[in-house]
Amino acid sequence: MTAPGRAACIGGGVIGAGWVARLQLNGVDVVIADPDPETPRKVVEVLDNAARANAALTSAPLPAPGRIDFAGSAAEAAEGAELIVESLPERLEVKRAVYAEVETTAAPEAIVASSTSGLLPSELQAGMRHPERLLVAHPFNPVYLLPLGELVGGRETAPETLTRAEAVYAGLGMRPLVVRKEIEAFVADRLLEAVWREALWLIHDGVATTGEVDDAIRFGFGLRWAQMGLFETYRIAGGEAGMRHFLAQFGPCLKWPWSKLTEVPDLTGALVDRIAAQSDAQSGDRSIRELERLRDDNLVAILRALRDGDGGAGWGAGRLLRDYETALQGRAETKEGGA
Repeated sequence: MTAPGRAACIGGGVIGAGWVARLQLNGVDVVIADPDPETPRKVVEVLDNAARANAALTSAPLPAPGRIDFAGSAAEAAEGAELIVESLPERLEVKRAVYAEVETTAAPEAIVASSTSGLLPSELQAGMRHPERLLVAHPFNPVYLLPLGELVGGRETAPETLTRAEAVYAGLGMRPLVVRKEIEAFVADRLLEAVWREALWLIHDGVATTGEVDDAIRFGFGLRWAQMGLFETYRIAGGEAGMRHFLAQFGPCLKWPWSKLTEVPDLTGALVDRIAAQSDAQSGDRSIRELERLRDDNLVAILRALRDGDGGAGWGAGRLLRDYETALQGRAETKEGGA
């Protein structure tokens, strides 16, 4: 388990605050830089939700939480940090300006990780003095519960940086997935984009509402995906003959004009109003914070169920949780033995 001792989080929005929570809960001291005066309040609220969820998630003892501090600039936050996490808006010029500032104080061995969901690391590296230490580490919301982190290197990213990053994120209880080729939107968001485009067309064409689209996912294939993903789910659908039979049976359907994956409806004012109104009705009077806590409770229950699956060995993300708990327990026992 190789968590950093000190980290900097540049940007304290939804993703940035989620990173702060995952790091702090793993005993990492975090310094945050964000000019928004509301950032301290927002971060505290996310930390409260994260602590609540993780207390229910694992019975293994978490380390003493790391210290949280706020800095007046990105350069100040980066000083002395082993891991520098950038979670700024998806604007190339903004990110590059922050990297230039960070490099004035960052330690030579510090890893610079962008949370971007689509920008190429090679584009982010342009102009850096030490581009070899930058990579993309794309997380999923809520960062403090969902363990996947897509690691993507650019043309100038050192192989050692990716190797070290894998160990760091594994040490935070995550499943680092190294993307084999540098590609826009990486792996997971490309899959999500396909579903999102089809969902927009279904609403645009009056086939379904936002709630009905969500029901199709959460009462159907979403439950399968949560524990077995796509390909293994379809392998089972092929019966005893497996994937080869599935492809022979359902492959021809791919030529039917079902989907509109290369198109997207215009997000006109009328369509935006329709989606927003349906979404408001779907969520009722629950606040965003209430919805976050409900989401977290459901994720905890699913992760714990997966942890106890496969005869107690764990399955999918549940096996990762079991391994994480074992590591936490070992760390706690080592600390007690040395005390």
